[in-house]
Amino acid sequence: MSDAIIKVSGLGKKYIISHQGREPYVALRDVLSKKAKSLLNSERSVVTKEEFWALKDINFEIQSGEAVGIIGRNGAGKSTLLKLLSRITEPSTGKIELSGRIASLLEVGTGFHPELTGRENVFLNGAILGMGRAEIRNKFDEIVDFAGVEKFLDTPVKRYSSGMYVRLAFSVAAHLEPEILVVDEVLSVGDSEFQRKCLGKMDDVSKKQGRTVLFVSHNMGTIMQLCNQCILLKSGGVEDIGEPSRIVEEYYKNEKTESYHKEHSDADIFVKQVFPCDKSGNPSINFAHLEDIRLRMVIGVNKYADHQNIGVCLLRQDKKRVFTVNKSLQPFYKNGDKEIVVDFIIEGGLIAPMDYSFLLALNTKTGQITYDWLADVCPIKVYDDGTDFSFTEGSDYGVIILKDKWERIK
Repeated sequence: MSDAIIKVSGLGKKYIISHQGREPYVALRDVLSKKAKSLLNSERSVVTKEEFWALKDINFEIQSGEAVGIIGRNGAGKSTLLKLLSRITEPSTGKIELSGRIASLLEVGTGFHPELTGRENVFLNGAILGMGRAEIRNKFDEIVDFAGVEKFLDTPVKRYSSGMYVRLAFSVAAHLEPEILVVDEVLSVGDSEFQRKCLGKMDDVSKKQGRTVLFVSHNMGTIMQLCNQCILLKSGGVEDIGEPSRIVEEYYKNEKTESYHKEHSDADIFVKQVFPCDKSGNPSINFAHLEDIRLRMVIGVNKYADHQNIGVCLLRQDKKRVFTVNKSLQPFYKNGDKEIVVDFIIEGGLIAPMDYSFLLALNTKTGQITYDWLADVCPIKVYDDGTDFSFTEGSDYGVIILKDKWERIK
């Protein structure tokens, strides 16, 4: 017998979008004239309506105690799904079966009354979850301590900053022990220290307390650290469900790789093509933090020489240089070759998760002659694949991740 705590069958959410026709620019006197005629003739502007399905035919089951990540591009339907599960809005088709109390944190201040104090909102939220006053009072000190808003507990929450709102709202949702905890990326409002506390708490809620967590995030490292199942949404439908590392790979693999092409040049050597790829040579723009990154370069040769050199520079997302390497081409080819293909390899785990691109140069070893120069090509994204610092999203660890060595001397 299935112990599914959430069952979703044929779920859909439809919105009606209205479009009102616009006319080209006309003079003010024409507008006034037309308005007068419309009053006399009861003319009306034409409004067309269109159906938009934010979600359509969604089916899945979530077992009790699972931590489930929900990922997808912007507009895929993630927030709509959470609102339906939280009963904030009603589905257009299908049904949702929930076996337990659900607490949601989808937007700053969700479920809070702005005129009530922090203290009053804690008791209000507990009552909404179906908890008695004594039960809430037993958790009250723990909630306040976690949120860190003790000084402002008797202040109306409308005067709270967005960060204070989130801290108290998350603390209430996590500590009042609902069977299902639903969290959107509203946590990004908080500072990095509080984000770590929240992620640690959700990990504890799921793994130690055996409650169910649904979590939407664009931080794939956190998804893989926190979750044991993952749902990939695409264009309002379920694209795939499964183990997080496989689903995250699926999420990234279909992005188009930007490659550089040039068929001819009068230079002695030139870059014919360059693109980032995986170890199998498949073009890729996304790389897991622990995965090797390959930059494949096809170099055209018009004139062989033993002093030709290739330089590769890695650029951060702000276009500042991370490192530069120079390599003689002589070991890779011989006189008579018209084309060579070489891979520059960045070892997995060396660089921190963020966006990068490359600068390439073909020149002489002395740098006196430059044959070819590509200033900013082949953008790539390195994403966290569940490393130890997944729970510290937003922290600046620099760019290079050292494979450090330590020795006790004394």
